[in-house]
Amino acid sequence: MSDSTANHQDVLMLFRKCNPLFHALGDSMRQEIILLLADHENLNVNQIAEQLPLSRPAISHHLKILREAGLVSVTRKGTENYYSLQLEDALQLLKELIKAAEETCL
Repeated sequence: MSDSTANHQDVLMLFRKCNPLFHALGDSMRQEIILLLADHENLNVNQIAEQLPLSRPAISHHLKILREAGLVSVTRKGTENYYSLQLEDALQLLKELIKAAEETCL
């Protein structure tokens, strides 16, 4: 396998690793939830529902996708789940993809 083919395989692997992030970030309501959480240390579903034109079940669904993509974390306080941004790992992965793509594709 040539170096070029190996590099392309590495970039393709990183693209595939980023797919959950792309899916999570591709929805405008999830983007709004991320920006809302960026302005607050943490929020529960009710607090998010007060700010957005979505039902609580819809917000929970979006939070699940964001959590599975590693973009938010959840902490239980009493009977409530509180969500906060957790962007470090996702940003690092995206930076790796950009760097690899620049080195391989440009």
